[in-house]
Amino acid sequence: MNGLDIDKPVAETRVVVAMSGGVDSSVTAALMAEAGYEVIGVTLQLYDHGAAVSRKGACCAGQDIYDARAVAARLDIPHYVLDYESRFREAVIDDFADSYLRGETPIPCVRCNQTVKFRDLLATAKDLGADALATGHYVRRELMPDGPGLLRAVDAGRDQSYFLFATTRDQLDYLRFPLGGMEKAETRAHAERFDLPVAAKPDSQDICFVPEGNYARIVEKLRPEAHDPGDIVDLDGTVLGRHAGIINFTIGQRRGLSLGGRPEGEEALYVVRLDPASRRVVVGPRSALGTGRIDIGSLNWLGATDIPAEGINCAVKLRSTMAPVGARLFDDGDDNATVVLDEPQFGISPGQACVVYDGDRVLGGGWIRRHADRVAA
Repeated sequence: MNGLDIDKPVAETRVVVAMSGGVDSSVTAALMAEAGYEVIGVTLQLYDHGAAVSRKGACCAGQDIYDARAVAARLDIPHYVLDYESRFREAVIDDFADSYLRGETPIPCVRCNQTVKFRDLLATAKDLGADALATGHYVRRELMPDGPGLLRAVDAGRDQSYFLFATTRDQLDYLRFPLGGMEKAETRAHAERFDLPVAAKPDSQDICFVPEGNYARIVEKLRPEAHDPGDIVDLDGTVLGRHAGIINFTIGQRRGLSLGGRPEGEEALYVVRLDPASRRVVVGPRSALGTGRIDIGSLNWLGATDIPAEGINCAVKLRSTMAPVGARLFDDGDDNATVVLDEPQFGISPGQACVVYDGDRVLGGGWIRRHADRVAA
């Protein structure tokens, strides 16, 4: 076994590295080349190159393609740019817009990893005769008695396991994450040591295809009906005001409701539910946001054993930025599951992911469905 847990001599092991043009993927390529692997860099062009060149602070933009090419030249490795624009639009951008039409809050980075990167790019890597696909994600892959397991990164502030919950067992067999055991500062130090042209490049912040974080503009262009006006109502259905499209609201939102004329001192109102069929935004007190039970679909299970009939104790993350909380998970069959939380959580949105953990190990996860049971707390 070599350092990538592949039963071949290092010099005979071919590794495709997904190079986004950022520091993390560039260091991944450099480390693989330094270790003696045969490295091939691949960069994905995910949207119109001309429009992308002027984008700053987003992955897979035009400048990033140039940066990835420069890094590959510095490392003296082959580098290919693949046009995945149509695949990305269908699997990620269209899904993003349709999710908002359904009153959900999507996570396009998960869809991108699930489809374009870990399905399509992985297949391309195999076509290139590679023994593994390496990425710059901060997550760990470790061999367990039941096969490769997915674990949270050592650097908790950089951990990306929430976004990779949909990675399948077959994909884990082929994927490698060299940075999962590092702190970000160590990655930056490697970039300087290798004298990479992106050593000082800032990390991407925005969703790559959403300029300046203005997702409403993207959805309006793709699905104009998302901006159809409707009523803002309370829990009893009383009309309190009007809105200019449910696209402008998310579960748990308090600001921007534009409900003037309410008595001073009256309890603050939050967005509790979005009803796309009637174009209604339902608002209520914070207590109405409490969620004690969550239904999830498209469950991807990575646990060592099946979920028993009596369920399992676990921890779950319901948003990428929250700490895991205690819960019990029940298998409902047909890739569906129910999560019963130890304590109610607030502002949980359909379309977000529920990721299940046992300590640092990712047991799997699924998508939060619209008919989550909300309880007062």
